[in-house]
Amino acid sequence: MRFAPSPTGPLHIGGVRTALYNYLFAKQNNGLFMLRIEDTDQTRFVPGAEDYIIESLKWLGIMFDEGPGKEGDCAPYRQSERKSMYRQYAMQLIESGHAYYAFDTPEELEQMRENMQKAGVASAAYNYITRNSMKNSLTLPADEVQKKLESGEPYVIRIKIPRNEEVRLTDLIRGVVVVHTQSMDDKVLFKSDGMPTYHLANVVDDYLMRITHVIRGEEWLPSAPLHVLLYRYLGWEDKMPQFAHLPLILKPDGNGKLSKRDGDRLGFPVFPLQWQDPFSGEISSGYREMGYFKEAVINILSLLGWHPSSNQEVFSLEELVKEFSLEKVSKAGAKFDFDKAKWFNQQYLKNTPNADLVKLVRPYMPGNTDVHDDFLEKICGLVKERAVFIKDIPAEGKYMFAAPETFDETQLQKKWKPDTLKHLQNFLKILEDNSFEVQTLEQEFKKYLESNQLGFGAIMPVFRIILTGEAAGPGLFDILSILGKAESIKRLNAGLSRFASLGN
Repeated sequence: MRFAPSPTGPLHIGGVRTALYNYLFAKQNNGLFMLRIEDTDQTRFVPGAEDYIIESLKWLGIMFDEGPGKEGDCAPYRQSERKSMYRQYAMQLIESGHAYYAFDTPEELEQMRENMQKAGVASAAYNYITRNSMKNSLTLPADEVQKKLESGEPYVIRIKIPRNEEVRLTDLIRGVVVVHTQSMDDKVLFKSDGMPTYHLANVVDDYLMRITHVIRGEEWLPSAPLHVLLYRYLGWEDKMPQFAHLPLILKPDGNGKLSKRDGDRLGFPVFPLQWQDPFSGEISSGYREMGYFKEAVINILSLLGWHPSSNQEVFSLEELVKEFSLEKVSKAGAKFDFDKAKWFNQQYLKNTPNADLVKLVRPYMPGNTDVHDDFLEKICGLVKERAVFIKDIPAEGKYMFAAPETFDETQLQKKWKPDTLKHLQNFLKILEDNSFEVQTLEQEFKKYLESNQLGFGAIMPVFRIILTGEAAGPGLFDILSILGKAESIKRLNAGLSRFASLGN
């Protein structure tokens, strides 16, 4: 299996999903997962893009067995470094009559398109019709072609698509796909700069690297018939890999492929890592920098187009290797659900041991906050159920680090009754006379409420607001136990002084 991105910018999460599915399929079948950099189009090369791709895969744990920096039998893994090996296959196609030289200038190509448009052809193409009026080795005398080649006149090599044939392939997701050659054009296989195009390089490399399955995005499905013909014309049809074209990842609020613009508009990343454009300096957000667990990103991407056999939603990478199957990949596009992505992150946060959360939370703590690890560990356990990201933990538990300075006075006014002050004073006595174990505190308060025929809602909301400043939150007795007797009594005394006049 191979993942073969082009270094033309940051890796989109759709590309990450393609890499993930290739990785899962390879590992499930005891195969190798290879990273190949397809940089044949040097005009679109973006500095830093290759390093970004590798770092993204590394962060997510999608580790390749062979690729740049991890050389194996199929090295090198950048197509620009394999340049010398492609020409022979282009020449083989010319010699067998399945390709030809084309010497047309850009101006001549543009003139051909204009002529076709004037003739009512909506999408002009270089094909079995137009090639007969163009400047190529099919229309020029052989000696003139030879002179042009010897003089160094620029040329490209184009595949010669047959006029009236059906090209069939069986896609592992979409079933049998049939395309008529009338709808195909004579694609360039070899460019005037001596580099192959994607189509030739991709087929040659897949053959030489013994790739058995090609899992790639739906956008490459129109190119598949051309690749089938190349395998046939090069005599490799029996070694042709099986194809599987993945459904698109769609925007959350409409039709069409998810784009960076959609992410910017709706407020979520479409890249795994933060990216700074080397030309404009524009910074695009990434899931890592936003605070996502890599496992959550893997999980949400795995389910964008694939349906497990059970109702299980949370999968480790190891579980995905066991469960994944191309048979359960949908043909239809999958809408990206950012709320679901946050839900996945919340699940992984909740399942992370509190002791492990401590070191993750530290970078997000306010600069003047100095707490011991054991205290911070208890706070992580207290508030992580209410957090989506690691950075939410200090915010959700801010009242644990310092007494509140503001209070939910709307709720306080609403809940304060004529006998509230008396009960708070009695609560203070309970705090002073008991240990601060959660179970003991809960039992004593319940006993007091029962003896006074009170429900929890009669006094406890006021008590919580005085203690934390907020009307809702984690278990009140857990908060008391972690804060400890001295701090809890101090806060209750301060509340009695501040709010005693509410009943008057």
